[in-house]
Amino acid sequence: MKTNYKYSFLFLLIALILCFILNISLGSVQISFSTIIDSFLVKSSEFSNQEYIIQNYRLPKAITAILVGSGLGISGLLMQTLFKNPLAGPFVLGITSGASLGVALVILGSSVFGGFLAAFLISKWSLVIAASLGSFLVLLLVILVSNKVRDTMAILIIGLMFGSITAAIVSVLSYFSTAEQLQQYIFWGFGSLGDLDWNEVTLFLILYSLGLVFTIASIKALNTLLLGDNYAKSLGINLKRSRLIIILATSLLAGTITAFAGPIAFIGLAIPHVTRQLFKTSNHQVLIPAVLLIGAIIMLICDCIAQLPNSEYTLPINAITALIGAPVVIWLLVRQRKMIF
Repeated sequence: MKTNYKYSFLFLLIALILCFILNISLGSVQISFSTIIDSFLVKSSEFSNQEYIIQNYRLPKAITAILVGSGLGISGLLMQTLFKNPLAGPFVLGITSGASLGVALVILGSSVFGGFLAAFLISKWSLVIAASLGSFLVLLLVILVSNKVRDTMAILIIGLMFGSITAAIVSVLSYFSTAEQLQQYIFWGFGSLGDLDWNEVTLFLILYSLGLVFTIASIKALNTLLLGDNYAKSLGINLKRSRLIIILATSLLAGTITAFAGPIAFIGLAIPHVTRQLFKTSNHQVLIPAVLLIGAIIMLICDCIAQLPNSEYTLPINAITALIGAPVVIWLLVRQRKMIF
């Protein structure tokens, strides 16, 4: 790795730590930096109110923001490289649509169940399980298609069609749902980083790490795919197996994030472009860790803005990611006058 990259990564790592601490300090209860540091370094048998907030609410939320931002950024990078399309994002395979359909079947379809059973179905874990199952079923369909179809663009189109089908089913369910059910589904669609406890964060981290392992295993294939399929074959790359690993990595990252945090838009599409413009390279050995850090930093910043400091209200994270991120990407592309890909 070049020396200038080392300094760039050092700067990003410091920025990530600062954003992490800032994210923990902001909220309806203002917490000083010294209290945050003490809660990490000083072990006490009894927590103060602020330390309890940090350990049980702020810290899981900040870790979730890091996992969401970095995971969406990496999965977006994988899809843009696989399909050689700068407009591809982590959700082009229909993974998020599958998760949304699973949640819609639980929330909007709960009217067919009565009383206690409906209340049991619409629990936090049931929504996570439903989203995970929906993502997994779409993943199975995509894998079956990828084994039959050799053209990656055909897989992209089929993934978009899966998304259209699931969106149509959700629309039908919405038509027959009550206002309360629609409101609950809409709130889930806003995305949220602060609803996870430590058990859920631990499971989230395990699935995220598995997706990251698949990503690292595909670095060589990703670099060769940039030069074309024929060149990749000449280097001994098994295109079918490499494509399957990339799809699995994306599905694990994007599907897990959607299941635990909801469908958070824009980050997966924009972060790879921002990273390419800043690092001026298409080498995935550099891009993957850079995307991981930049995605985590931007998601932490967006969450800081969404929290409305010193207020009990929290804005939808989806709205903030688009409002903050889109102008940044436009500015970068206009300033550079061309897209690095």
